Amino acid sequence: MNKLLLLLFLLSVLALPAKAQTSQWDKLELSFTSEKQYQNPLYELNEFYAIFTSPTGRTKKINGFWDGEKDFKVRFAPDELGTWTYQTHSTDKGLAQQKGTFECVPSTSSLTLYQKGAIKRSKGDYHLSYSDGTPFFFTACTAWNGALKSTKDEWEQYLSHRAENNYNVIQFVTTQWRGGSQDQYGEVAYTGSGKIDINTEFFKRLDEKVDRINAHGLVAAPVLLWALPVGPGRELSPGYTLPDAEAILLAKYMVARYGGNHIIWFLGGDGQYTDVFEQRWKTIGRGVFGDMEHPGVVAQHPRGSSWIGELYKDEHWLDIVGYQSSHNNQQGVVDWINKGPMANQWDKLPARPLINLEPNYEEINFKITAEDVRNASYWSIFATPVAGITYGANGIWPWIQEDNHLVENHGNPGGKGPTPWYKSIDFPGSMQIGYLSAFIQQYEWWRLKPVPELLMEQPGDKIFNHFIPVVGNDSYSILLAYTPVQQEIKIRNPKSLNYTAQWFDPVNNQYLKAELKAGDGWVASTPPTAQDYVLVLEVVGD
Repeated sequence: MNKLLLLLFLLSVLALPAKAQTSQWDKLELSFTSEKQYQNPLYELNEFYAIFTSPTGRTKKINGFWDGEKDFKVRFAPDELGTWTYQTHSTDKGLAQQKGTFECVPSTSSLTLYQKGAIKRSKGDYHLSYSDGTPFFFTACTAWNGALKSTKDEWEQYLSHRAENNYNVIQFVTTQWRGGSQDQYGEVAYTGSGKIDINTEFFKRLDEKVDRINAHGLVAAPVLLWALPVGPGRELSPGYTLPDAEAILLAKYMVARYGGNHIIWFLGGDGQYTDVFEQRWKTIGRGVFGDMEHPGVVAQHPRGSSWIGELYKDEHWLDIVGYQSSHNNQQGVVDWINKGPMANQWDKLPARPLINLEPNYEEINFKITAEDVRNASYWSIFATPVAGITYGANGIWPWIQEDNHLVENHGNPGGKGPTPWYKSIDFPGSMQIGYLSAFIQQYEWWRLKPVPELLMEQPGDKIFNHFIPVVGNDSYSILLAYTPVQQEIKIRNPKSLNYTAQWFDPVNNQYLKAELKAGDGWVASTPPTAQDYVLVLEVVGD
């Protein structure tokens, strides 16, 4: 009898449904079926969201999204180990009051994203961090059309290459836009303007591309609303054509859809967010991100040489002050990076990461070289507290797949297209930005801020592209100075610190010994060869 009772008990336990499990920082997807079939749920369904309650009682409100027919989903990445509960809320009876539990268990992934957690911005910081507080040096590659145009094999090749070469963010566009009127299947993300219809099949394909970004340990940085208000093809870009309400609906749909991924949102792409467009973009930003705690951090990607730092200083939804220095090596652009609003205003604004999200594209107009890419990148990261940089190549961002293919709605000098993406990823500048990222991360880079007062002579005041930026920590125990050419760097040493010196070669990714001269309150050194270098000064025994 006892054996029979034990057997019945075991069978009853086995018959119970197993508690769902998901790994910490991994995407949980919950599926639901609506009571009715909607023609356009963006407008017809007033609300659908879930409240998640953590093991310690914290709650998170996560919006759900429509996935075609009567299918709805909620995606969420739990940040706390233990048993979570959830309950849905909706005006649709089939979607409302759905309850459940799941167990959040430690991740078995060796990838840093899944060990240290989602990217965040802490108040008072000029840099991003993982959720455990580890600083995150933003190193992005620009693949605007990559997720739209690539095959699965191409996307895997590209992502593997970027991850292996010290990149950690992929910037891409999520809808049709002036540089990509449709995806590889000839479809668009939405139709309409005054009123829009979502193409869920388009987004299902995009889901796979976004998931693969994270699977390689990279953070996805989707542009939600491309917005350049000038030039051919601007009518394709949702940030330019859609009314405020529709732009907000479309962006909120994508935030709900991709909020379970490791994400840095680019609300707008290449837009004018100042002057007559200022209130529009503040309204959109508040409408998408201002009404609730949202996953991911938020950036704006402005058009060339446009500065939003002062105008958006009180927009609490904005986490990253992005800027675009544009695509030439002439004095106007160089001076704007080194002597412009970023360099002059960063310490007068609320602390946020300031990042050049679009410096020179390598090979653009068949003029920009790897040297130009390095110059713009090192100048940019040293113009403000160190936070990160983006790389771009003129054959990667449009996803040029074959020789002689042209860029859509963009100038193609001489009727010639840029180098295909799979060759461009091996460009010298592409590799050297990876070197930059690895170099910077050897130091406590998050403590480095501009210290131009330590430079005794600024050659950039006489020859604009000889500018030397200097960054250091508060104690001056580490200083980094970048010179674009072979010229002496002379640094004030008011504390008479005992420095060791070496040169970092950003071309060949190697260190060389530096001969350091010293005088009364100063030290100086000259690079060994005729190229750009970074002088590294460290206090002995620090």
